[in-house]
Amino acid sequence: MEFCFTAEELAKRAFSGPPLTREEILYLLRAGEEEAEILFKAADLVRAQVFGPVVHLRAIIEFSNFCRNNCLYCGLRRENRRLPRYRMSAREVVQAAEEAASQGFKTVVLQSGEDPCWTPERLAEVVKEVKKLGVAVTLSVGELAYEDYALLKEAGADRYLLRHETADPELFARLKPDTSLTKRRRCLEWLKELGYETGAGCMVGLPGQSLESLAEDVLFMRELQAEMAGIGPFIPHPDTPLGKASPGSPFLTLKVLALTRLCLPYANLPATTATGVAQKGGREAALLCGANVVMPDVTPHRYRLLYQLYPGKAQADPHPNAFAYWQERLQALGRTVGQDLGFSPRPRGASAAAGPDLLA
Repeated sequence: MEFCFTAEELAKRAFSGPPLTREEILYLLRAGEEEAEILFKAADLVRAQVFGPVVHLRAIIEFSNFCRNNCLYCGLRRENRRLPRYRMSAREVVQAAEEAASQGFKTVVLQSGEDPCWTPERLAEVVKEVKKLGVAVTLSVGELAYEDYALLKEAGADRYLLRHETADPELFARLKPDTSLTKRRRCLEWLKELGYETGAGCMVGLPGQSLESLAEDVLFMRELQAEMAGIGPFIPHPDTPLGKASPGSPFLTLKVLALTRLCLPYANLPATTATGVAQKGGREAALLCGANVVMPDVTPHRYRLLYQLYPGKAQADPHPNAFAYWQERLQALGRTVGQDLGFSPRPRGASAAAGPDLLA
């Protein structure tokens, strides 16, 4: 295949089709720097057409680093005996949410490992309290039963982030021995059925991952019609079985992000923390390649240092007023901070290729 795309043509196809084929996605994943710049420009054009200059800031509170799972890449894995464990109390979680809301955040993201001591019933009570602050609530607490997702939705949760990590069944099984890709897909389908804004997402550069499997990741998220997609590079943690593996490529990560924007023009795509840890200025680069969300960590500092998904994460947001800090950084990029709750503008039931006129 010969490179014959222009940024404008790629952007137009995001809205009016035909959708990118598997072969075209794979071709663009192989693109060199000059060709990738066209891809990045196209993604940024789509982002600007849908969201304008607005970036949504979402405050992450990581309330427990206990996890029952043993994923090979994650510093929170249950067999990491070197990690001191913590659980925030319900009151501490609500207080952290109150502080985030007072700074100006319109969304609070409650994230943890899969911690059996934080039951859905207990978490639902926290969700009810946080909703009183007038913010949207996103949950990211892993795989649950259908009735548990329903309970949390009834309590007021608006969004749920459950990254699929890889759409390659064999790679998924090797990296996540406690679950399966089939179960992960089923959970994502339940979340959609229950009316959550549903987020998936993948890691780029996992050991054993191919460009073909990354193309499947993009297609999987398009098929799911995800309203959110978290995409970041693999960063090896020394206290895991993959601690000596090579990290994922920031450049390839940006290409996956840009392709996801072209396949999901209305999705909220964060400039992930891992992107910024892997490369200086990485989050700003992601904002120029289709991202429209930043999710600063507002976990109390004494706990933040212990939520060690990967090295460097705890130092990524060291500022006491993360909202003001990011507001200033975004202004330097010509962006503004969103003042609403930041839901996806794509009307329910509309296809991925539905045009911008639907935003009226």
